[in-house]
Amino acid sequence: MATAANKPPAGKQSQQGFVYLPLIAGWLIPGAGHFLQRKWIRGALLFVCIVAMFILGLAMQGKLYTSAQDILEMLGVVGDLGGGLLYFISRIMGLGGEPVRTTVADYGTKFIVVAGLLNIIAAVDAHNLRTGRKAS
Repeated sequence: MATAANKPPAGKQSQQGFVYLPLIAGWLIPGAGHFLQRKWIRGALLFVCIVAMFILGLAMQGKLYTSAQDILEMLGVVGDLGGGLLYFISRIMGLGGEPVRTTVADYGTKFIVVAGLLNIIAAVDAHNLRTGRKAS
């Protein structure tokens, strides 16, 4: 006999499947975690915003962090890796490898880092939606 302590809450559905799929997909491709959950508008807005910020950062000749000599560069690497496939494709194509020489390029570097951090937040949001910690 199930007691009240053993029963799942009435509002939560039992989770089936791999609950980390929206987190991983959302990290690799911006908005994909929300697309998997049929949140089309939210996923599309995240995709457009994150990709636009990343491309604008590269267009401003922003730098992609590749290694970390100090703590600030380490944080830059984490932010850039948050971009998922955008970061890896840009590295393969050789984009963002030049040192920053202008103020605009420094802003571009920040655009790239913020795009990656926003993508991490969006992926965690998709995971929270999947696990039921957040209502849609």
